[in-house]
Amino acid sequence: MYGYEQNPGAQQQYAPPPQGQYAPPQAGMQAGMQGGGYAQQQPPLYPEPSPPSLADAVRAFTTGTLAAEDFQQIFATSKVYCPRGDNPGFLALHNTQQPVIPMFTSLKELRRYAGKESKYFVITGAEVIDLLPTGYGFVLDMEGDHRMVFDAKAVEQMVDFAMRRMYG
Repeated sequence: MYGYEQNPGAQQQYAPPPQGQYAPPQAGMQAGMQGGGYAQQQPPLYPEPSPPSLADAVRAFTTGTLAAEDFQQIFATSKVYCPRGDNPGFLALHNTQQPVIPMFTSLKELRRYAGKESKYFVITGAEVIDLLPTGYGFVLDMEGDHRMVFDAKAVEQMVDFAMRRMYG
């Protein structure tokens, strides 16, 4: 019977719920608003560990507690905040030995460097590796406590590592 009247032409209505099993949606919404009912979910018994943030990975890599391959895997899937100008593309610093592009692990770090009203875009580390112009390096968290500089040669090695992972 499934809670509906089976007579053709009869007005479709909910049958009364069996005691202690199903409550109509209205009752669930009211119970959910009051903090009870099926709207609450219990946390999993064994929660999945969350991957380290890019900032944590930078700290671990700069202190030698994270391998280069592990750092690159975290970097590839992390969000990277890049300052931008009026034209599309990366902003580069040319007053260094090699041109580098400033990038940041968080909006807070970007704001520390470029100011509260600065324009920016967000991409993944994998996109950085894919889109970075040849001959350019990048610096992560330029004003941060754990600044990391990747020169053009390091970027080439990251590209090679990404290609080996992807294509074998």
